[in-house]
This record gives sequence, C-alpha cells and structure tokens, in this order.
Amino acid sequence: MAPALLPWFDAHGRTLPWRGCGDPYRIWVSEVMLQQTRVDVVIPYYQRFLERFPTVGALAAADEEDVLAAWSGLGFYRRARNLHAGARQVVADNGGQLPRAPAALGAIKGIGRYTLGAILSAAWNDPLPILDGNVIRVLSRLFRVDGAPDRADTLRVLWGLAEEVLPQDRPGDFNQALMDLGATVCKPSGPLCSRCPLARGCEALAVGDVEDYPRPKRKQKLTFEVRVALRIDLPDGRFLLERRPFDGLLGGLWELPGRTVSVGSTAARALGGLVSDLEQDASDLGPPVPVGRVEHRFSHRHWTVHVYQAVAGTPPRAAGTPSYAADGPERRWIDAEELPELGLPTVSRKAIDLSACNQSLR
Repeated sequence: MAPALLPWFDAHGRTLPWRGCGDPYRIWVSEVMLQQTRVDVVIPYYQRFLERFPTVGALAAADEEDVLAAWSGLGFYRRARNLHAGARQVVADNGGQLPRAPAALGAIKGIGRYTLGAILSAAWNDPLPILDGNVIRVLSRLFRVDGAPDRADTLRVLWGLAEEVLPQDRPGDFNQALMDLGATVCKPSGPLCSRCPLARGCEALAVGDVEDYPRPKRKQKLTFEVRVALRIDLPDGRFLLERRPFDGLLGGLWELPGRTVSVGSTAARALGGLVSDLEQDASDLGPPVPVGRVEHRFSHRHWTVHVYQAVAGTPPRAAGTPSYAADGPERRWIDAEELPELGLPTVSRKAIDLSACNQSLR
C-alpha cells in the first residue's frame, strides 16, 4: 500500500496547522480536539487554544475555568478536562516534556491507543498504527471487514490490519495519508473511487459494495428532554448565570438558570419552581415572559429549551460575587463581555443569544 499511497499523499495531502510541527504537545492538542469533531470546526479552536496555552506548562498552570472557556463550543468537555489533567501530570512527572516511551505516554490521563500512536508517529515518526473513523472506513472497504466497528472483535481485526499495512519507511506520513484518504476520497457516501490510489486492491470495490462498509454500528436510543431556562436582567445590563453540577452532562459549565420539565408536568410548573428558587438571588423579580425555544442535540440526547426572560431589582451581592447556596448551584451576575471567560456550552449560548434579541424587557 505504501508505494501507492505515499506519492498520492505528497501530492494531495491536506495542509493542516499541526502537521510538520514536530511538537508532540501541539499534536496532542489537535488529536484530542479532533475526536468526534470535524477538521474545519477544530482549526479555529486549535489556533485560539494554543495562543492561550502555547506549552504544556501553560496549560498545566491554567485554572480549569479558563480551559473550559477556551474549549466552549467544541463539546464533549470531558476531553478538555482530561487534556488539562494530563498536562498537569506531564509537568509533575516528566518535567513538562511529553515522554517518548509508549508505556509512559500511554499512562497520561486521556491518552489511549489511538492518541498514543498519533502523537508518536506524527512527532517522531515512530512505527505505531492509528485507527480513527477515517482509517476504519478505508481498511473496512479495502479488506471487506465484516462486523460493526463498535464491536470489540471487529476492532481487534482492524487494529491488526492497521499494524500489518504500516510501513517502516515514513510511518507517520502513512498514517496521515490514510486519514486524508478517508476524509477526502473514501468518504462515507459518494466515495471517489476513480481517484483512489488504492482502488486496484480494494476488495469492496471489486465486489461493488463499497458503501456497505463499514458495517452499521448498533443504534443507541435517543433521549428527549424538555427544559426551561430563565434570563433575569438587571437595570445595569447584567444577567444571572448558574453553574451545572460537576458530575454529569456539561458538568461544571455555566448556563441560564434552568430546570428539567418532569414527565407528566408542564413548562409553566417547572418555571414556577425555578422562580421560587431564584428569589434569594433576584429581588423584585418581574413576571417572566416567553422568548422562544432552542433545540440542541448531544450525541444521544436532545434538548428542547423553553426560554423566558424577566427583570429584577438590585441583586443582594456585588457584581462578580458568586452565590453558594447550601443546597443549590453556584450563581453569578455577569456582563455579556465576561462570557468569553466562562465555560459556556453551545446550548447555553443559543439560549443567551435568543434572549439577548428580546429588547423589550431590557
């Protein structure tokens, strides 16, 4: 495969900001960001993240709040937390240098077999295989691998093939070439087989069932959840945010105060409970009015958020002073200019942007 694939890569490989840098930290950041996220989405986040945290030491020294703020919008925030924890581990155990030994690198939090191979092959040209979604698709079609790639036995077969085809000469470029081939030619639908440098050896193409591979993954049930969110504005332009619990979905991130609408209940009832809960943070609270709703899809969950807005008098605390209710979440009055400094998931930003468009109450 290498004699056919590497010349194609030299001519048609993508130009990406982390390629050719030789910096294992930058490659590590890119690989974590690329998990479950498209390249075109990642690039601007990657560039901003490295401007803010240019070294492992800078990332390790940062507060988690700052890391999550830089990650806001990328989703799957556990990746950011693992990257941050891993950076602190590198500083504590390896003097701020990512270790080259596979066992030592693999012991860092958040670095699994794929990320390990990606870092070592791209940074040091070590002959280690990789297996991401693009590579899975290429190998599944080339060898007509039966079985869904989310099955352990299928993954073992695919890892074995990734090791078998890896050349000793330019293994790092070969891995990158497999990824680029899957991203630009061997696409999920409408693959450009006439442009593929490996077409002559593709078993699926020979049989004529290319798009039947990889085999479909097992479907996971989609959970639907209805929520209410309330934006409370002060006369000076500040509004209230609250932090989600640290365990669970979007743990530790900020949002408009909100609640889940229980099965069999109504949005109005959930809103009433939310308003009662907020009385300690917002005095002279006016009647909430509906602003609209936002929809957001997570990997296996869908939120419908009914957004309301109200105005309040002077808050009981100074600006920026957090609230620590004994049995409730942390809350904070903020200006819109402070939003980039907070870990704010996409669904929260949607709700805030929607409510910001309602000028009648502000």
